[in-house]
Amino acid sequence: MFKNALVYRIEHWDAPDLATIEERLDGARFVACGASEPESSGFVEPRGENHGALAESVGGQIILKLRAETKAVPGGVVKDELERRLDAIEQETGRRPKGKRAKELKDEIVRELLPRAFPKRSATMVWIAPQAGLVVIGVTGAKKADAIVTRLVELLGGSFRLGLAQTQLAPATAMAAWLGDKEAPGGFTIDRDCELKQPDSEKAAVRYARHTLELDEIGEHIRQGKLPTQLALTWNARVSFVLSESMALKKIKLLDGVLEQVEAQAQREGRDFDADVAIVTGELSKLIADLVEALGGWAERQEGVPAAAPAAAPAATAAGVAPWDELPA
Repeated sequence: MFKNALVYRIEHWDAPDLATIEERLDGARFVACGASEPESSGFVEPRGENHGALAESVGGQIILKLRAETKAVPGGVVKDELERRLDAIEQETGRRPKGKRAKELKDEIVRELLPRAFPKRSATMVWIAPQAGLVVIGVTGAKKADAIVTRLVELLGGSFRLGLAQTQLAPATAMAAWLGDKEAPGGFTIDRDCELKQPDSEKAAVRYARHTLELDEIGEHIRQGKLPTQLALTWNARVSFVLSESMALKKIKLLDGVLEQVEAQAQREGRDFDADVAIVTGELSKLIADLVEALGGWAERQEGVPAAAPAAAPAATAAGVAPWDELPA
């Protein structure tokens, strides 16, 4: 359900009832790209049932699913056709179009070929946890997350406002301490993947993959000024993931103990969407809470500035997403 996750805090929401949310989402239901449209996005049924609900509530957790479709003409095809047309015009007129006219021809070719382009689809899960005051979006990139947050702000009503999750201790600082001490915080273990970067214009990087991280040389890299940007961790032998400097969770994977629980329940009750949601959100809720505690707790606004900002954290600048120093205390 979630391979990646970016966590937001709900700063304000007078939450409407589920029926109102459903009605709002229905106006933004997914429609496939038209013949000349390069992209389209909208909400689809999380259960995968045609004409089903767009907002599923399971144990107080609200699950949404956003589908995106894009169509693109291969650049090589456009280039070849453009050269052919430019050659034809040059032979006919003695002059080869350049600049604005060449760009107009290129755009014309794209418009002509777009109806024949094959569409590509992707889906992103959104988990709203009203009681915990969190929204989890199944992406790690700030640009894509901001676009989704903008849609949510427009649709959910109740003055819905989100702030990108920030903690007292920046993830990069915490990861550096864990690696330097060769010890993860309680409930976590350090795995075998890590990336460190020099925070300057050079951006010198060192990466370890499937390699023990209990090395003195890693501590030396940190003493020289490199900071961890990614670190593979396991939580309570139940969930493995990669923590990034912006507090994004990547490569989330439920481990054997949890999967056995899922399979046992499936054998008893059959494969069930509600059960999957309950297990996944239950595990991730506890993981996020423990991770926030390991990072010193949530950062609170002080004089318009957070106590500590994560290194290179993606800015939540989409419409309706207030920068941290503009959020209410």
